[in-house]
Amino acid sequence: MTEMTDQKRAALDAIAAAETLDALEQQRLEALGKKGWVSLALKTLGQMSPDERKEAAPAIQQVRAEIADAIEAKKDALEAEALEAQLASETLDLTLPAPAYERGSVHPVSQVMDELAEIFADLGFAVATGPEIEDDWHNFTALNMDESHPARAMHDTFYFPDAAPDGGEMLLRTHTSPVQIRTMKAIAKANPGGAPVRIIAPGRVYRSDSDATHTPMFHQVEGLVIDRDIHLGHLKWTLETFLKAFFEREDIVLRLRPSYFPFTEPSVEVDVGYANEDGRRVVGGSGDDAGHDWMELLGSGMVNRRVLEMGGFDPDQWQGFAWGLGVDRLAMLKYGMDDLRAFFDGDPRWLAHYGFSPYDQPTLSGGVGARA
Repeated sequence: MTEMTDQKRAALDAIAAAETLDALEQQRLEALGKKGWVSLALKTLGQMSPDERKEAAPAIQQVRAEIADAIEAKKDALEAEALEAQLASETLDLTLPAPAYERGSVHPVSQVMDELAEIFADLGFAVATGPEIEDDWHNFTALNMDESHPARAMHDTFYFPDAAPDGGEMLLRTHTSPVQIRTMKAIAKANPGGAPVRIIAPGRVYRSDSDATHTPMFHQVEGLVIDRDIHLGHLKWTLETFLKAFFEREDIVLRLRPSYFPFTEPSVEVDVGYANEDGRRVVGGSGDDAGHDWMELLGSGMVNRRVLEMGGFDPDQWQGFAWGLGVDRLAMLKYGMDDLRAFFDGDPRWLAHYGFSPYDQPTLSGGVGARA
């Protein structure tokens, strides 16, 4: 044991004198490594008699603990010294500008969605959502399109092979109108007999079509108002107020033309006046009674009695209006884009050009109230 005591003293002196972490690690390996002298001493215990082992084992373990503690303490001291040296040598000039970094942008569709929600919130509308995988009852039947109705041919629909729980077909919704039905049924269930409804339903919709102005997936926003004594004048005022706020122009002119939609009666197409400026259409001001400079923008009308019934409302007590338009088309008109397919190509150059900074977005914080 005298030899081990001398080895321990020499090891502790070497540990205390170590100036780097590498030198300290070398001392650890020489004493406590697999071939270190402490480890070799521990292996000799198996060759001793029980009495010799009883006397030698505690002494060897004591030496091992002392060396391990000394190494740990020295390691902490060396790491603290290294940190102090690093802090003393590294400085940060707070007067320098922040380094440039890559950042993403807000997609024009997301930007327009936010603008829509902001405008209609000022008008007292709530945002409603629903599933994109729908059953044909909500997508067609509840909107006055039964199985033999020719209006079903108006949409090129993506169907699923699995049947709906009621035995009907499952599909990717072709419009956001099913959200209106789901909202009406929920409100009618909570308030038997009906209650006022003011919602917009923005979201993705799907149709089998693809060209410069159509894509298999695109975005729509639909609006629904149900109340007592509602008429087309309320519809026109709502649309005019929305478009003035969205395009930030007071010279918005609308023209309502008779049309046909199975879920509204009467139905109207809404045209907006426009002007050609620098080779592109700019919404505002140029519509006239002669029919020149009008652009079809959206479809709308008074909610069909059968749709009210499907939604759980008494059509003798309640009436309302609805409209639907393409969010992507609104973005194209407002921000000067000419190809709908580019919206979904994921080209970073296009996004860098047409995208919006997440920290400096154009907003409509003035809202409708500022224009009243």
